[in-house]
Amino acid sequence: MTGRRPTRTFLPAHHRPAKARVLFAGALAACASLAVGCGVVPGTTGGSGDGTITVMTWAPQDTKATNKPGMPAMALAYARWINAKGGINGHKLKVLTCNDHNDTVSAANCARRAVDENAVAVVGSYSQHARSFFSPLEAAGIPYLGGYGVTDDEFTSPLSYPVNGGQPALLAGLGQQLAANCGPVTLVRPDTIAGDELPVLLDSGLTAGGHSVAVDQRAAEDATEYTNHAEQALRRVTSDPTEEGCVVPALGDRTGTFMDSFRRAREDYPTVRTASVLGSVDQSVIDSTGNAYEGSYVTGWYPASRDKRWKPMQDVIRQEAFGDNRIDTADPGVQTTWVAYTALKKAIESLGDGEVSSRTLRRTLDDGLKITTDGLTPTLSWSFDNLTAASGFPRLVNSDVSFQVVRKGQLVSARKGFVNVSKVLETTDAS
Repeated sequence: MTGRRPTRTFLPAHHRPAKARVLFAGALAACASLAVGCGVVPGTTGGSGDGTITVMTWAPQDTKATNKPGMPAMALAYARWINAKGGINGHKLKVLTCNDHNDTVSAANCARRAVDENAVAVVGSYSQHARSFFSPLEAAGIPYLGGYGVTDDEFTSPLSYPVNGGQPALLAGLGQQLAANCGPVTLVRPDTIAGDELPVLLDSGLTAGGHSVAVDQRAAEDATEYTNHAEQALRRVTSDPTEEGCVVPALGDRTGTFMDSFRRAREDYPTVRTASVLGSVDQSVIDSTGNAYEGSYVTGWYPASRDKRWKPMQDVIRQEAFGDNRIDTADPGVQTTWVAYTALKKAIESLGDGEVSSRTLRRTLDDGLKITTDGLTPTLSWSFDNLTAASGFPRLVNSDVSFQVVRKGQLVSARKGFVNVSKVLETTDAS
């Protein structure tokens, strides 16, 4: 491997101190609301002139790496459900979907299509190529509401309104969870720009708990088997026979492939535990791999999928997407899309009989609108006073994570309630 990819994916202002970045983001947000003074073209109500509200949801599908087809499928189901109830404030909701193909060009094309079709927001979406898609969105003043949080740009762009703590919160939380339970830790993660961000975040949680940093082991994101990586990780975490080590595969859709190799290789080594984050592991993955994950630690953003707070989402899926196997209620991408559309609905409702546009949506979100999500997240608000002081993540408003564990083949809560990791993220080295 020659060279080192940049460890962060900030906007051009990333060399400023954290406080300066927050002020810079605030200035851009103010600029984005002044169409004439800053050259921003505000979206129109739905773009159709008939009162229809147009939004877009994108995610990668049919690729050799991470795929999230359930997110646009969930968005379409939500639109069918809300329109059957008369829409939002009498407006029909039109959802455009786009496949970003895990590709920078396709991600930018999705954003340009959102601009061309006058979408008032991009909602509940996933893409690793934030630098490609934020530029068109920011030029048009279109808010990005409820991104998956896979890149740091989602926590720096003034047009981003995240509903969860993204990868930063998950990895910091997992580090905290493992610090008290593991000996040596090895992180197996994608050899990509997004993957380069993971070690420092996991290490922030580990060191906050008094643990040494993890070994950073890179792997191809689209490999068909990981035998060599599994054996290498096992050798590292079993080097001290007095401590039970932990292997942390965080390879997105390829985590299951890694675990197939790991399950065969681990028979020749002392007992170790595995751990990961939701998105790399969920209940469907656990069901498909036998007992490979038994005892594994998993960190997520939301309550466990069997929690009763997910019943409204599950009811909508049964009513509007029965038989659509793209939608897995345990998938954190699907859950994020549900939370994001819940936030969109409440933001539009707050406008009453007023214009629904990208400009008015930004204004109501920036002015301190408080959005509840029926306990799936803390109350969400993106006003300046509600932004955290986490270095490098000035748009972060939700630092809560849930600690879960696999018991008898089921992913269940490891402790009651959420764990807030904002203090850990505030001390994370964002350089």
